[in-house]
Amino acid sequence: MDERKLPNANLASISESKIVDYLLSDKHRVGKNKAAFFKSFGFSHERWHELKDALYLHVQKNSLAEMEQTLYGMRYIVDGDLQAPDGSFLRIRSVWFVHTGEIVPKFITAHPLKRNKS
Repeated sequence: MDERKLPNANLASISESKIVDYLLSDKHRVGKNKAAFFKSFGFSHERWHELKDALYLHVQKNSLAEMEQTLYGMRYIVDGDLQAPDGSFLRIRSVWFVHTGEIVPKFITAHPLKRNKS
């Protein structure tokens, strides 16, 4: 097992509501800016599963950037590319959480990362 990857990434859980009611929602107070970003690269509310599938690939292909033990479990941060429907590769950060005593990583959020100016 590559310890730099999200443990049990193959079991990762992403709820439909996290995608539809948050990441692709124009009405969510926090999510609306994320929705504008993801939609500008071809993701849509109607085809929400495309973002879900892309997030699964993102977490399986990219390495951990950070992990933090909390009172309730372990928080994992994964930085890397995510392929968009328009063919673009977006540099994003995704956050996952595994509750103490569980093994399934649950999707928390995702947002764009700033590009390096090199």
